[in-house]
Amino acid sequence: MALLIHLKTVSELRGRGDRIAKVTFRGQSFYSRVLENCEDVADFDETFRWPVASSIDRNEMLEIQVFNYSKVFSNKLIGTFRMVLQKVVEESHVEVTDTLIDDNNAIIKTSLCVEVRYQATDGTVGSWDDGDFLGDESLQEEEKDSQETDGLLPGSRPSSRPPGEKSFRRAGRSVFSAMKLGKNRSHKEETQRPDEPAVLEMEDLDHLAIRLGDGLDPDSVSLASVTALTTNVSNKRSKPDIKMEPSAGRPMDYQVSITVIEARQLVGLNMDPVVCVEVGDDKKYTSMKESTNCPYYNEYFVFDFHVSPDVMFDKIIKISVIHSKNLLRSGTLVGSFKMDVGTVYSQPEHQFHHKWAILSDPDDISSGLKGYVKCDVAVVGKGDNIKTPHKANETDEDDIEGNLLLPEGVPPERQWARFYVKIYRAEGLPRMNTSLMANVKKAFIGENKDLVDPYVQVFFAGQKGKTSVQKSSYEPLWNEQVVFTDLFPPLCKRMKVQIRDSDKVNDVAIGTHFIDLRKISNDGDKGFLPTLGPAWVNMYGSTRNYTLLDEHQDLNEGLGEGVSFRARLLLGLAVEILDTSNPELTSSTEVQVEQATPISESCAGKMEEFFLFGAFLEASMIDRRNGDKPITFEVTIGNYGNEIDGLSRPQRPQPRKEPGDEEEVDLIQNSSDDEASDGGDLASVSSTPPMRPLVTDRNYFHLPYLERKPCIYIKSWWPDQRRRLYNASIMDHIADKLEEGLNDVQEMIKTEKFYPERRLRGVLEELSCGCCRFLSLADKDQGHSSRTRLDRERLKSCMRELESMGQQARTLRAQVKRHTVRDKLRLCQNFLQKLRFLADEPQHSIPDIFIWMMSNNKRIAYARVPSKDLLFSIVEEETGKDCAKVKTLFLKLPGKRGFGSAGWTVQAKVELYLWLGLSKQRKDFLCGLPCGFQEVKAAQGLGLHAFPPVSLVYTKKQTFQLRAHMYQARSLFAADSSGLSDPFARVFFINQSQCTEVLFWGLRDLKRVNLAQVDRPRVDIECAGKGVQSSLIHNYKKNPNFNTLVKWFEVDLPENELLHPPLNIRVVDCRAFGRYTLVGSHAVSSLRRFIYRPPDRSAPSWNTTVRLLRRCRVLCNGGPSSHSTGEVVVNMEPEVPIKKLETMVKLDATSEAVVKVDVAEEEKEKKKKKKGTAEEPEEEEPDESMLDWWSKYFASIDTMKEQLRQQEPSGIDLEEKEEVDNTEGLKGSVKGKEKARAAKEEKRKKTQSSGSGQGSDAPEKKKPKIDELKVYPKELECEFDNFEDWLHTFNLLRGKTGDDEDGSTEEERIVGRFKGSLCVYKVPLPEDVSREAGYDPTYGMFQGIPSNDPINVLVRVYVVRATDLHPADINGKADPYIAIRLGKTDIRDKENYISKQLNPVFGKSFDIEASFPMESMLTVAVYDWDLVGTDDLIGETKIDLENRFYSKHRATCGIAQTYSTHGYNIWRDPMKPSQILTRLCKDSKVDGPHFGPPGRVKVANRVFTGPSEIEDENGQRKPTDEHVALSALRHWEDIPRAGCRLVPEHVETRPLLNPDKPGIEQGRLELWVDMFPMDMPAPGTPLDISPRKPKKYELRVIIWNTDEVVLEDDDFFTGEKSSDIFVRGWLKGQQEDKQDTDVHYHSLTGEGNFNWRYLFPFDYLAAEERIVISKKESMFSWDETEYKIPARLTLQIWDADHFSADDFLGAIELDLNRFPRGAKTAKQCTMEMATGEVDVPLVSIFKQKRVKGWWPLLARNENDEFELTGKVEAELHLLTAEEAEKNPVGLARNEPDPLEKPNRPDTAFVWFLNPLKSIKYLICTRYKWLIIKIVLALLGLLMLGLFLYSLPGYMVKKLLGA
Repeated sequence: MALLIHLKTVSELRGRGDRIAKVTFRGQSFYSRVLENCEDVADFDETFRWPVASSIDRNEMLEIQVFNYSKVFSNKLIGTFRMVLQKVVEESHVEVTDTLIDDNNAIIKTSLCVEVRYQATDGTVGSWDDGDFLGDESLQEEEKDSQETDGLLPGSRPSSRPPGEKSFRRAGRSVFSAMKLGKNRSHKEETQRPDEPAVLEMEDLDHLAIRLGDGLDPDSVSLASVTALTTNVSNKRSKPDIKMEPSAGRPMDYQVSITVIEARQLVGLNMDPVVCVEVGDDKKYTSMKESTNCPYYNEYFVFDFHVSPDVMFDKIIKISVIHSKNLLRSGTLVGSFKMDVGTVYSQPEHQFHHKWAILSDPDDISSGLKGYVKCDVAVVGKGDNIKTPHKANETDEDDIEGNLLLPEGVPPERQWARFYVKIYRAEGLPRMNTSLMANVKKAFIGENKDLVDPYVQVFFAGQKGKTSVQKSSYEPLWNEQVVFTDLFPPLCKRMKVQIRDSDKVNDVAIGTHFIDLRKISNDGDKGFLPTLGPAWVNMYGSTRNYTLLDEHQDLNEGLGEGVSFRARLLLGLAVEILDTSNPELTSSTEVQVEQATPISESCAGKMEEFFLFGAFLEASMIDRRNGDKPITFEVTIGNYGNEIDGLSRPQRPQPRKEPGDEEEVDLIQNSSDDEASDGGDLASVSSTPPMRPLVTDRNYFHLPYLERKPCIYIKSWWPDQRRRLYNASIMDHIADKLEEGLNDVQEMIKTEKFYPERRLRGVLEELSCGCCRFLSLADKDQGHSSRTRLDRERLKSCMRELESMGQQARTLRAQVKRHTVRDKLRLCQNFLQKLRFLADEPQHSIPDIFIWMMSNNKRIAYARVPSKDLLFSIVEEETGKDCAKVKTLFLKLPGKRGFGSAGWTVQAKVELYLWLGLSKQRKDFLCGLPCGFQEVKAAQGLGLHAFPPVSLVYTKKQTFQLRAHMYQARSLFAADSSGLSDPFARVFFINQSQCTEVLFWGLRDLKRVNLAQVDRPRVDIECAGKGVQSSLIHNYKKNPNFNTLVKWFEVDLPENELLHPPLNIRVVDCRAFGRYTLVGSHAVSSLRRFIYRPPDRSAPSWNTTVRLLRRCRVLCNGGPSSHSTGEVVVNMEPEVPIKKLETMVKLDATSEAVVKVDVAEEEKEKKKKKKGTAEEPEEEEPDESMLDWWSKYFASIDTMKEQLRQQEPSGIDLEEKEEVDNTEGLKGSVKGKEKARAAKEEKRKKTQSSGSGQGSDAPEKKKPKIDELKVYPKELECEFDNFEDWLHTFNLLRGKTGDDEDGSTEEERIVGRFKGSLCVYKVPLPEDVSREAGYDPTYGMFQGIPSNDPINVLVRVYVVRATDLHPADINGKADPYIAIRLGKTDIRDKENYISKQLNPVFGKSFDIEASFPMESMLTVAVYDWDLVGTDDLIGETKIDLENRFYSKHRATCGIAQTYSTHGYNIWRDPMKPSQILTRLCKDSKVDGPHFGPPGRVKVANRVFTGPSEIEDENGQRKPTDEHVALSALRHWEDIPRAGCRLVPEHVETRPLLNPDKPGIEQGRLELWVDMFPMDMPAPGTPLDISPRKPKKYELRVIIWNTDEVVLEDDDFFTGEKSSDIFVRGWLKGQQEDKQDTDVHYHSLTGEGNFNWRYLFPFDYLAAEERIVISKKESMFSWDETEYKIPARLTLQIWDADHFSADDFLGAIELDLNRFPRGAKTAKQCTMEMATGEVDVPLVSIFKQKRVKGWWPLLARNENDEFELTGKVEAELHLLTAEEAEKNPVGLARNEPDPLEKPNRPDTAFVWFLNPLKSIKYLICTRYKWLIIKIVLALLGLLMLGLFLYSLPGYMVKKLLGA
């Protein structure tokens, strides 16, 4: 028998839209297909069939609902048709045409035509088969045509059906099918959501797929309806917010660690730089480096904080370089760099590693770059793990531009900008003084002033500025702007704006608002600069009543969630990029406060009257402490409704209804006369009447609202900025829908349901449709006069983002397959984060609503609801998610009261109906109220439709029965000191509660663990009410192991593994007189990892894998295999690099059979090819006698770093490709930049390496020549699953002893450990176990476990080094030493402490004899040595040796890479590889090993080959099987069934922890542990890993000549340019040993001649490329401190002055490991050689030994650009100390081996020592010919004078003839 419903048509529909109908009978619902674009008539023409098991009763009801269909949002109900089936039962056929009714049971015009048929029976109970539900074969095609999945698959278009053609729908096997469609099911008012979708189990999808046949591709089907995994919530009710989290703002532990490595290119001459590191208000300084522009520091600083996250992330990290700072002077700032802590914390791994900070001068923004500082910056919170790259053997990163200290996406060249924060006015400020003073003033002065003196303070990027103080004003007016100058984009995310009250004693904050710069700007191609307002921002904080000591003052500072409205501030923000070349620009970055242009009243929006309505439907779960006095609830919005401590609302004129707004015009036309005139005398009612609570049970009370529900309503006036909230609500709806869908997919994956990919496709369809809907709705009110620039830009940005997101969702949907669903799900999470970010509106409008529970006029608990969630709109998608719905609110305690356990307790539970909208829209304020309520209005509101009621009366009495089935609880906190809990559950429903029976685990009377020591413990294991007890340990001290190893018990468990109950492990101590004391307990919440799953070799994947592997083997060998069937050959040649073998080994990771490939032929061919090119590197093969353990260590470090470098580019490329494919290049541009940068860096490195004469592939060829070990960057147990391959460790926890332990960590509650294992298997025992050879029934599933008798072991601990230790002394250093504890052994290596070192190299080994299991926990600690007082613990690490010792991974002694009997790589295990292999095969019951012929061994079906000879110390070769045995051991994981990875020779890196700072690393320690049983052959002597002693060298530098030196001096007599040149040189770090040449005076051409020798002795570590210097830091230091600095030679050229300081001319710094080869002549020497702009071959003095040439000397000019200031010809000669002693030379030009004196020109002398010589050269040299001419002219004149003088006499004599 069945009931058939034929739905024909629905007519008189309003508007155009998509229609869908829902037909419900006996709780079983069906949906019709979707009719798209229907107008007034919807022609459904569909038939629905119900098979029923019993006769239909006359009183049963049929319900049909018609909806407007929406793909994204909930369907909107048009109307409902209900019909009693009396007529149908009597006549079996009825055809009805009737009108529909709405939610309020009012008749609407829409009508429906339906035909009902009933196939009656004789009244007996019928039966049916699956065909009744699923349909017979004849109907399958018809159902296929009807597209039954229309309601489920919105991506598939509904088929068009010709009129008259019928389709039938039959009930599927849904979750409702479990309900018996029985008799006498009376109709109830349904509270299910009107658009409740069909709910399908996964098997239904299988049936759907069968019925769809070939119509749809299974890989394209999507499931868009809500699955059975989500909760159906009524459309009348909001989803409850079940998160009861404590208030934010709780302090946490943070650690900021900064390593200042070096500085480069500092602007200035002859500097003595110091680096200052600031974090917040804490400052620390490096040491001062003298006379250098590129100092090297490598100093580590740590800052500890205990503050809330908000405070921590707003702190500023500032790195400054200061010139010439000392005790007497503060020094000169060179430049600084700053960013906030939050920027660092948001980086991957919360750190920047080896990045260059760009320095700029804040006092002169036009000066440009001031240099770079290389540093590491990391921020660690409690529990954070940072993967620090290995610090050993680090090479310098010369690519500064490619490694800047900037987040991804920030341009390297940032510009200076001005940030204008405009403060206009504030409103609604609270009283900040007592009323007593106001009354005194009023009595004497006669005026009553406002009790607050406000001003605004703005904090940004470590600076702050404030406005003027407005005296006595609740509504202050400023019109001022605070101007900040900083680089753009800033590296500070938030700006803090705070209104403060000025007070003579102490200014206090009134309210705080944070401006997130990321939300008011966009850095994309079409982005915009930060902009805001003018807009009102609302400030929240503590309650408004004034008290001298406000316990919630932190809330006013912005810490935690505000609990009350404090004020609102009208502000704006603008950014201007500065042109630093403008000479009129103010160059300082000091904060300026200026007057701002006033703005009009309406610029922030037209004032509108808003109406808030609320109805309290229920108030229960009121805490019993608040139940003794009457309780009232108060609702406030801003200051409106705040009757106790609020202020009267500002008198705003009632807005006029202007016909410009189309929406308002429509509302006015639809409103009646009484609605338009009823607002004049409407007074707000914001509180419920006081009511005394009644007892619910002993813990909770409730208010007896019963039928009468109190209402509140508030009128308020706010700027009309609804568009902002509407757009945010649309995005919230999309995000909520997306989040719900993603949770569905995650739950389906977690519960291993079928077809999660279909649900994900549906989610992406919904997302795409939602984005399209946003684009059509958001772009409204474009011409609104109060729209700010941010409104416009943000709208464009949101539309672009959602349009792009919709396209990406469509693309991603097509790519969703079963195997890619997890990856695509991760990408969808990015969409959700982006939507949540975009939906957060930065410009506020309407304040949030607060609901306070009050008792005796005191505020007890509160809830806060965002106003946008309650805002009404006539467009459904724009309506807030909680508007006109019943919302469940859990009230919580305010501020710090909510910390700890109090924050998790419910203070009250309130069921509240809320509606917020314009007053003119308030006719709709009851539109969402459930049916059955009647309004009770005040006297003045009678007869007015829109007048709000004072209460609601519920008229429809109904009886419900709630049944709650509780299955189990998991992971409960042990609430008692006994370590257990007595848990019970309490279920609340309205005003009733029920409790379960209390579960007593026993031993309830024990209040605490007695102080007596545990001596006879026993373990009890319980699961699902059944359990087993271990045997008793009779003497815990002598042997804490059990006698009986294996016990078992049978228990009934569900098939679904997720429903398995937890397994409880309890340890009790059996004491005298039958007493038992609980020691501790452990709950195993998931048994999944202990379930035994037999291997399924018949699975298709197994066969496929085998076929695939065989194919690979044939291809790799180049032909068919010649080995015997079933054997797999592994070739192990020593010449093959290890990484090549690893690449070939892992052909397929899913199979146990991993194929190895013979590559001998390939290697031979490669050797032939390399024969000609590899001759030069072959000559550089390291001498075996020169190698030690550190050679192996550093070679391993290089390999590890190379592997990391290879992984990073490949990872980036793959991720980039996936992102581009899936999201259409959303992040491709950024990744592309990174790729280009990486390529550039790689090119640079290749150029340098080829230029240095090494060849780019030379290092690769050298690597195999040094054997390596494995360096793990983390703990060894992390690599091997905690060594729990068969033995597991369970921490035993005690309970909490009081409420003060709420914050205690699990570590603090551990009282011991239980070691054992569990195995869950189906009874009987699996056959593959019981039939195994050697099966022992005593051990059950645990076959082959070793004996647990006590065993004596030699433990050898090697401690290599520590890194980044936490400073323990005032000077920022530590004096670390090692302390080791194992059992009763306590070793403190106090005498060998390392002075003032945070990265000490210990290089020590310690031997300890221990007895397992009594002494199995090894503790390695690092202490700080103190001269006075006790030594301080820096940190410690603990290692469980027992798990390692018994592990199948064989962690006793690591397997080396190669076998050697002598040298640096000597085999250190007392058992040889062949002996180890034999034992492993025996213990694992594996066939083998079978050695022979030589160089070959067979284990199981694996054959390993390798060298068959070994060379002893004398160079003689002997036959051996150890090489092939080692080859088998290194690939033991490939042995079928028994194989597992063996621990290789290694060094592990372990974090150091301090109990005083739990969860935060205090440094890292590198070590490894060997263990040797004492009953085995004794091991050899420990390896010598003592730190390498630096080698002594002497560097001889001869300064021959200089040329083209700039001329600085003007000649006193002649004005000619000249310089008095001398050259200064020193090795970095040894400035006090600097050496000067003599002075070449009066150089007129820049040429200088010296022939001067420097001698620099130094100690050098070649592996680390560092010079080692040991010296005392100061005269007060107790001992010397060791420093390691780069080997760099500095040469400077100076101009000597006698009466003033010498003038610095230029310098060059040469890295002795890689510096440019000198030019042969001075002309070939160019500036580009030093700047790196040209490719110059690089040389190393440690390889070349002797280098001679010309090098350029550089300095910076006024524009901070490099210029050539001279050239120097020098010769560098490096000798070891022994060579230098054999061939001594003299300093300068002294003996022995003196240099010749330079042949200087005669002008090179000092004038005041030889004045006559000076005159000679000054006069004779320059004026020689002039003097000669003058002398000749004088002689001529003299001769002429004498001639003229004597002429008359001679003439007289001649005439007279005398």
